[in-house]
Amino acid sequence: MFKIGRLAELADCQVVTVRFYEKEGLLEKPTRGDNGYRLYGPADLERLKFIRHCRDHGIALSDIKELLKLRQTPGENCQPVDTIVSVLIGRLEEQLKSIERLRENLVNLKGQCRSGTIADCSILQKLSDPDNCSCGEIRE
Repeated sequence: MFKIGRLAELADCQVVTVRFYEKEGLLEKPTRGDNGYRLYGPADLERLKFIRHCRDHGIALSDIKELLKLRQTPGENCQPVDTIVSVLIGRLEEQLKSIERLRENLVNLKGQCRSGTIADCSILQKLSDPDNCSCGEIRE
């Protein structure tokens, strides 16, 4: 059995992260020792590592909850897992498009620089006039 500090260390995270995942219902409430300390076993460590790995892949907490539920039914069809990942890929593709549009806008803005004085800076002038800028589509 591990105390919370050791569990966090083994999972390469902070104690506050373990407590947060418990609060969010991703980790089960641990047993408590006679001294009141939280005690975790190997299954808790494996679950925490799974959660951390999902987060490393940008998976939302709500989707991780669903994946944790799905792991409890190993004989079921894995289509819901595929759907979660497909939705995530779609979101990432939209973010990439948005980032590319932002990059293009910044390149265009930089291309208008005349390297004069601050008072004549075309970049600052363009940034001061959001109504005449195509970057508005970037905002969410």
